[in-house]
Amino acid sequence: QGFSVGDIFLGRVKKIMPGLNAAFIDVGHEKDAFLHYLDLGPQIESLVKFTNAAHNGSLSTHMLEGFKNEPDIVKTGKINRVVSNNQNILVQVMKEPISNKGPRLTADISLPGRYLVLIPFSDKISISQKIRRQEERDRLRTLVQSIKPKNFGVIIRTVAENRSVAELDADMKDLSDKWEKMFHALKNATAPTIMLGEMNRSITILRDMLNASFSAVYVNNQNLYHDIKSYIHNISPDKEGIVKLYKGSAPIFEHFGIDKQIKASFGKVVNIKSGGYLIIEHTEAMHVIDVNSGHRSHSNKDQDGNALD
Repeated sequence: QGFSVGDIFLGRVKKIMPGLNAAFIDVGHEKDAFLHYLDLGPQIESLVKFTNAAHNGSLSTHMLEGFKNEPDIVKTGKINRVVSNNQNILVQVMKEPISNKGPRLTADISLPGRYLVLIPFSDKISISQKIRRQEERDRLRTLVQSIKPKNFGVIIRTVAENRSVAELDADMKDLSDKWEKMFHALKNATAPTIMLGEMNRSITILRDMLNASFSAVYVNNQNLYHDIKSYIHNISPDKEGIVKLYKGSAPIFEHFGIDKQIKASFGKVVNIKSGGYLIIEHTEAMHVIDVNSGHRSHSNKDQDGNALD
């Protein structure tokens, strides 16, 4: 219900733990969030400088063209040399809170779009390994180099393959607008507060996962149906027809057998095609996976062959 991975907050450093080389950050969650030194990102000094300048109004633009980056921090450093108690810090949620632990944070901020991911205080262009053709990799690199703002790095996602310059440019503009929106929100903001929320969860899933193999997207809510339809119309007009409004009397998860799959995936037993099965049990510190031969034990193969299968 309250999914927050990807959300960007202006947090406040509550407690520094030198023994863990980490800090606990107040982001408004009931439990303070956890930020480890290795998740600060190499450009944390630049981010802090930008945050402070945007917060006190001494920075006139969100663009980083004239912004002077600070040197990268070393990987073996100590957190108490980089952040201090009660300091305001811009952080992004990278892991939901689990049981009695708060969210896990990173200060290596990134803004994900449909085709591109924008990374401030960097100039590097990275391309998804799944794009294999060298000429396409070269085309995308050249194209993105020509449209990306200075002092921003970019990760080119797999779905960017064979996309036109107009589509990539529109995505880049959208991400740049988000950064600008956050810059304006930072002025006089009081920590802890959300600076930039991820879009609707359903749409985030489609942004990250929609591909040519999708044959139908069923929605059981009229408003969400229209939102998803219009989102798919923008990113992939030929796919708009796959969005369908579910009007059945049985709950949507029950009708499509999702409930059964969820129950099975949370159960301890996993049946395997080969005839064997696994028992998975977890304790506070570890997961134990027991491999059982099941009805394979009647197989003609020897014990080693069965175990391997």
